[in-house]
Amino acid sequence: MSPPMDSVPLGQMNDADLMLRVRGHDDEAAFALLVARHQKILLNFFARSGVQYDSEDLVQQTFLRLYRYRQRYVATAKFTTFLFLLARQVWIDELRRRQRRERLAESLAEEPHEEFAAPAEPSAGTQGDLDLARALAALPEGLRQVVELAVYQDLPYAEVAEILGIPVGTVKSRMFNALAKLRALLEPEAAAAPRQAPAKGDRP
Repeated sequence: MSPPMDSVPLGQMNDADLMLRVRGHDDEAAFALLVARHQKILLNFFARSGVQYDSEDLVQQTFLRLYRYRQRYVATAKFTTFLFLLARQVWIDELRRRQRRERLAESLAEEPHEEFAAPAEPSAGTQGDLDLARALAALPEGLRQVVELAVYQDLPYAEVAEILGIPVGTVKSRMFNALAKLRALLEPEAAAAPRQAPAKGDRP
């Protein structure tokens, strides 16, 4: 029989138990420990999603939402799934705010300013020099998020599908397309070789 939760030191509790303490008792120490455990993971998530300057602010917003929505957490849900759902919504809201700011700036400007111009596509001669971080940034948003969650966060496809709100089959096809595009960016000569789609059931 497992000991009562109150008798277990906070540092030995798993994420789900810490979140239950936050939900049930507004335990600030438990919440601080969750922040310490997952702050770097969220920083990497936003950085690989294309955030260049505001990653720390978006991480803070995610943890604020985590505390605000603490009553919505259920013990049967994996904590990281709940956290990444919140982080993804923070990122979507940030993209919408950026789009509104850009539309406003364009409407006020007599001529388009250079800072609002779309970045130039990398030429074939420079693709081989792209490092992995730049190659990831060049991926479409949907493909980049699948790579971030499945590869860097090591989440199973079923959990990635739940976070992104898409079927597992779509996760698998996006992963295949993402890896093909990364291969083309990082190894343009090798990418010309024929590829075979992954067999069904390669990963849960």
